[in-house]
Amino acid sequence: MNDSARPADTGASTGTSGSTGSSTGKLAHSMVPMTGRDPGERGRASSPLELLFDLTFVVAVGTAASRFAEMVGEGHPGQAVTAFVLAMFAISVAWISFSWFASAFGTDDWLYRALTMLQMIGVVVFSLGLPAMFHSVEEGVHLELRVMVIGYVVMRVAMILQWWRAGRQSPSYHRVCMANIRWTVIAQIGWVVVAFTRLPLAAVFIAFVVLGALELVLPVLTQGSAGGTPWHPHHVAERYSLFAIIVLGEGVVGTVASSGDLLGGADGTDWSGNAVAVVIAGVGLTFGMWWVYFATPFGDVLVHRRSRGYLFGYGHIPLFIGIAGAGAGLHVAGLRLEHHSELGDVAVVLSLAIPVGLYLLMVYLLHTLLLSAADRFHLLLISLTLAVLLAAVLLAAAGVAIAVCLLIVMVAPFVTVIGYETVGHRHQQRMLEQLRAQGSPPGPEGR
Repeated sequence: MNDSARPADTGASTGTSGSTGSSTGKLAHSMVPMTGRDPGERGRASSPLELLFDLTFVVAVGTAASRFAEMVGEGHPGQAVTAFVLAMFAISVAWISFSWFASAFGTDDWLYRALTMLQMIGVVVFSLGLPAMFHSVEEGVHLELRVMVIGYVVMRVAMILQWWRAGRQSPSYHRVCMANIRWTVIAQIGWVVVAFTRLPLAAVFIAFVVLGALELVLPVLTQGSAGGTPWHPHHVAERYSLFAIIVLGEGVVGTVASSGDLLGGADGTDWSGNAVAVVIAGVGLTFGMWWVYFATPFGDVLVHRRSRGYLFGYGHIPLFIGIAGAGAGLHVAGLRLEHHSELGDVAVVLSLAIPVGLYLLMVYLLHTLLLSAADRFHLLLISLTLAVLLAAVLLAAAGVAIAVCLLIVMVAPFVTVIGYETVGHRHQQRMLEQLRAQGSPPGPEGR
């Protein structure tokens, strides 16, 4: 999410995702000067290394969603939401930090790969600490963050080394690199103090909020006066879309977890009505949410709205929380239908409807803020969407079967899909044409 639209230094096209590491034909196995990528590089796409890096986050997101579902199913929704938000916030910030750096400075040489592997190790360690953190929140005595923080610090130390290398090899971006190192070190010291000192629970949560805020404003602190880095709009948009797909995979996991024990017979071929409804609702909901996300060409928008990079980048955190929460909500529904939970029907439907609503609201909000254009048709669509979700909750309260309510929740994203495919795509096209006519305004650009 770094700002500067200025051209990168000489050799900015180094480190493509293919076998060559620079315009001179050096193999990627050689050390490639980390001078900054060309923000207008043609054909820029996610590298195999970035895709591998993303896979480690599947474990983190899956663990957080699974623990969330179990805690909700056990009747601790408040504690579950708290722990889940803490986990997803840390997961998202770590992923965001790497992805924007890679867009600006990725070289794909051996040292870059080695430091990326170190980050992947940190993600795995972080994931191993999630169950203890969830359990501590449920117990309410203290917040157990030690293993999580160790993993998080490993990830951030790897990023510090990446920034140090970029700062040495790219004079144009030396100040912003050093500023990132300075503030990242300060934040990590804070996390270590919080994790390894026995502070009262209230003090820990306050410290978490303060340090979390520091992580969020770090791009502003590091690049407000130092200039930004040469991130690539289409590459960044693609990275976020791929991570959204990964998180959407949690919906499929939630569907399988929800329907597995609902299959009857020795060979699992005796399908109950509940099992059929859960499969249709889970896959349909995941597909609808995917369709909604990819209705907006975020890459084209960022080309003309580089100054909104910060908004785009960190605005996705609640969106990712909504997606992962929806997958966990499907798991909660499965636990209830399998009689593994005493949670009431209304609470079960709410556990799915709320994250779905959060996700859809964030998609609309990002669309409106990035394009700087409101649309009355969007207000109609989001109102109908919320009405559908409310109807599902009210029907659950009236005693309608949970399976039916899940199918109604499934309809919510398709309100937007139908609206976009019939009318909305023309509205969006006009907005994009106006955006292109205005051009890309100069000024600071967020990351």
